[in-house]
Amino acid sequence: MVDLSKEMAELAEGLKAGATSHCRVLQFVSALAGEGTSTVAREFARYMSERSQLGVWLIELDLLRGAQFASLKAEQTRYGVLGTPTRASVDGSMFFDLSPKLTNSNGQPWPNAGYLDAYPVGQARWWVTRFRREALRPGQSVRILSSPDYWRMLRQYSDWIIIDAPSAQRSRAALATAAYVDDNVMVVSGDSEDISSAVALRDGLKSVGGRCAGLVFNRAPKEAPPFLQTLLR
Repeated sequence: MVDLSKEMAELAEGLKAGATSHCRVLQFVSALAGEGTSTVAREFARYMSERSQLGVWLIELDLLRGAQFASLKAEQTRYGVLGTPTRASVDGSMFFDLSPKLTNSNGQPWPNAGYLDAYPVGQARWWVTRFRREALRPGQSVRILSSPDYWRMLRQYSDWIIIDAPSAQRSRAALATAAYVDDNVMVVSGDSEDISSAVALRDGLKSVGGRCAGLVFNRAPKEAPPFLQTLLR
């Protein structure tokens, strides 16, 4: 595992410059699959958890994939042992919706919040979410909501909320949440030779009211080339 502490420290310092509240909500997203967004989001959450008072939440927007939980569970020696899960919502609000709804024994719809657990990670004050996909029934589908309710609720209990969004190549989920986060941080792989897809993602985020405030040049053998800085303009 490559140590990204230096890069995460630089990113944190840059993002703090625009802070307007005690809690910052960041969405990490890339244009193409395989650019390392999940690794960067996870390492940033780990870095900030060691400097947090209220805590850090790492939320995977690619609900059915569950890669963040799986990675942390597989590397508990590095990140810390996963603790007992709890519900990931205090007031029942949620950032996704299931259809059709299941009903309980009283005929009431099963709440969306019942499908998302939060696991404490190690001794640091951070949590990772896990969507309970095993609770889905045939014919059910899930979609990301374009709503501020969940993020507004979680801000009260966190210093940082880190959203790991699926790439724009795979999903439009990041566009649903882009306007409700403080900053959208784009991840561009050092292997990339064409930035047209990244430019399209930047424009898409801005078109829905999102703010593109940072760029991580991942797996870079050298400093990010100057042309990449145009992505943030």
